[in-house]
Amino acid sequence: MENKKKDIKQSNIIQLIFGLLIIVLINIIGYYVFTRFDLTSEKRYTLSEQTKEMLKELDDIIYFQVYLDGEFPAGFKRLRRETKEMLDQFRAYSDYIQYEFINPSSSSDEKERNDVYQRLMERGLNPTDLQVKTNDGSSQQIIFPGAIVSYRNNEIPMELLLSQMGIPPEEVLNNSIQNLEFNIANTIRKLSTANRPKVAFIEGHGELSVLETADIAYALSEYYAINRVNIDGQLNSLTERVKVDSVQTKVQNKYDAIVIAKPDTVFDEKDKFIIDQFIMRGGKALWLIDPVFASMDSIQFSDATVGVINELNLEDQLFNYGVRLNTNLVMDINALPIPLKTGEVGGAPQIDFFPWYYFPILNPLVDHPIVKNLNAIKTEFISSIDTLNIRGITKTILLTSSQYSRTVNTPALISLDILQKEPDTRQYNQKHIPVAVLLEGEFESLYRNRVPPEIRDNSDIGFVSSSEPGKMIVVADGDIIKNQIRTSGDRPTPYPLGYDRYTGQTFGNKEFILNAMNYLIDESGLISIRSRELKLRLLDRTKINNDKLFWQLLNTLLPVVIIIILGIVMFVIRKRKYT
Repeated sequence: MENKKKDIKQSNIIQLIFGLLIIVLINIIGYYVFTRFDLTSEKRYTLSEQTKEMLKELDDIIYFQVYLDGEFPAGFKRLRRETKEMLDQFRAYSDYIQYEFINPSSSSDEKERNDVYQRLMERGLNPTDLQVKTNDGSSQQIIFPGAIVSYRNNEIPMELLLSQMGIPPEEVLNNSIQNLEFNIANTIRKLSTANRPKVAFIEGHGELSVLETADIAYALSEYYAINRVNIDGQLNSLTERVKVDSVQTKVQNKYDAIVIAKPDTVFDEKDKFIIDQFIMRGGKALWLIDPVFASMDSIQFSDATVGVINELNLEDQLFNYGVRLNTNLVMDINALPIPLKTGEVGGAPQIDFFPWYYFPILNPLVDHPIVKNLNAIKTEFISSIDTLNIRGITKTILLTSSQYSRTVNTPALISLDILQKEPDTRQYNQKHIPVAVLLEGEFESLYRNRVPPEIRDNSDIGFVSSSEPGKMIVVADGDIIKNQIRTSGDRPTPYPLGYDRYTGQTFGNKEFILNAMNYLIDESGLISIRSRELKLRLLDRTKINNDKLFWQLLNTLLPVVIIIILGIVMFVIRKRKYT
């Protein structure tokens, strides 16, 4: 009997030692071989391959100062937790990722707190004013849902909370969390990219001026080298000749992409040929075209104006690539309000706001990375787009009007009289009219069968009849990229793109243009991360309110009842066993 007990004791000790050795061995292997298991259905804790590849290329510390520490409502606590978990995931793949969480309201001195707030705003972070419930009622709380990210001698702000008008707060927070990986990866890319792709704003055809595109040019300059190019019939304006070897040379593009922003004069065939060949050589293009010329300046001096066709000579070129810009204007009940003088009170003008149906507000509906989770986008005198069945070209509609819209053909009478009565919804019966489209595939040159042999065979020109797989985006509104201008003060200064100085609202125009250019140029594929969707699993508040007592009793009494039943069962079993 004693020998048997001794053998059992030795066996238990051996099993314990063997188990400890296995645990130590697993930890040693885990130290050298990194792996993670993500059991969530949407793989929310798995970084994309594009992010992992970017992290492998880091060569210096990227430091995140996240200003999301302190006492917050539950939603912002979730944003803080998810941000920390995402940064931990990044740090798991790169030792160069470091972070700290800071409470900007930690000081009890009000002046010191305000100084901290002021410094954060000067560094580019935007505050959010919250109404927080307390035991004494409610109080205002200022938080900065963002981070300052530094790399070597550079630093940039990173907003963690999206701005989305008309979206419930729970969905905004969920969309912000969905966007975390892209947001962090995109910030790292901006800071760490050494050789920036080149983007050219085309000039010479009445395009938007430097001041009118100043804000988007500054935003794009964080990713790309920005130039302005006047083609003026010069074959080398967008291309250059480079050596292949000691004997041969070839023609290649100087720029990765071009932006054609609201031209108002005719393109001659030579300029069109130069743009066409740029695209055939793999260049990307962002077309922001007004098919109809209409201006609010005319209405300032009279109650009406006329929208007329904007003759640009681009119809055949865009048609050849797969789109047709219609010479009409889209009217939408979901529109931007404009200020109008309605009277005087005490000698001061009385200003009221009315929705101007010629300025549709576009709410992106598709899940494409360019527009997913974007804020509403404001437009001015936008037209509709038709897509054509061109072999080898894939079309993706990016932006549409609302379900209450219509089109009016040119010449279109534009009058303030429409504001005097409520719109008849029966007239606004066209749903989701396309106004922006992405084209992807192999484009054929407009001049494939039109150039004479002496041009086609000229090595200095290097004519290309069809492109490699390429991309372009066509938007039937040039004002979508135009920032408003502040005229008060010593000199005109640009407002941020998307900001409307009359309503004080900021729309998603800047993010749309940035996403569009990132999608066209970025070879790393980071923009595709924006397609990730995290399911929002919210409680049904109506059901909770109706069945509140039932769930309270269930959660409090059921565990007690289960324990009592288990106790009785165990008592009966023991009684039968030992009686």
